[in-house]
Amino acid sequence: MGSVIIHGTRLEVRHIPGPASRSPLVFLHEGLGSVSMWAQRGRDWTLELCNATGRAGWVYSRRGYGHSDPIPDVRGVPHAGEFWHTGRHEPDYMHREALDVLPALLGTLDIDAPVLVGHSDGATIALLHASRHPVTACVVMAPHLFVEEVSIRSIEQARYAYMQPGEQGLRSRLARHHKNVDNAFWQWNDIWLDPAFLSFDIRGECWNIRGPVLAIQGANDEYGTLQQIRDIQPKDAAASTLVLEACGHSPHRDQPDAALTAIGEFLSGLP
Repeated sequence: MGSVIIHGTRLEVRHIPGPASRSPLVFLHEGLGSVSMWAQRGRDWTLELCNATGRAGWVYSRRGYGHSDPIPDVRGVPHAGEFWHTGRHEPDYMHREALDVLPALLGTLDIDAPVLVGHSDGATIALLHASRHPVTACVVMAPHLFVEEVSIRSIEQARYAYMQPGEQGLRSRLARHHKNVDNAFWQWNDIWLDPAFLSFDIRGECWNIRGPVLAIQGANDEYGTLQQIRDIQPKDAAASTLVLEACGHSPHRDQPDAALTAIGEFLSGLP
């Protein structure tokens, strides 16, 4: 496991080697994710996908997640810095990740036009990046294009579960993957339950995506309805959708083989 420095902040990074002749996969994790959380239930899903598609991969933890540097005063008053912000997230936090942090990371890693593979918040970040920057393709699993009541209910339940004591509680389970687990949890939970975030909506920005998109969602997603993937409608690019049965919010964990097959077929058709 390695790291890179982006404007003075260290981000945890993992590189999966592969041929330089193909655009690499860049993995963007969920709202409570990290580098290590991609590999669970006895499977290293990112490695499997890289091998299945014959591509290199880059997996990283966003600031405050995994072993990346924390956000100072994560529950304090938001303060805009020259590049990084401190304090609580604001409603545009995924835009900042997509349009400021990710381009800086890709530039540091010398990556042009990657294949973005995002889950949940990471999928939203992937779509936002692809709306402004060239990508070879965009694979999004359970993205959030707009805020729904079902999302808020599940995030409220997550807050309750996080506050429960014991080794089987959500906080203890997340602590296995995050050096500063409170930093990881509250940066996500506080903004999603902030009334100011209810107006978050990127459907108009998806119109500007120019690379092909594959959107995958579980039929039993507890964080969003299928309208989230149906509303990805780029003006000048193809967007296909796949609904997986017996699958919740995490296709790569609930239906890993089906997700691998679908993404492999999707990428095999690219130039």
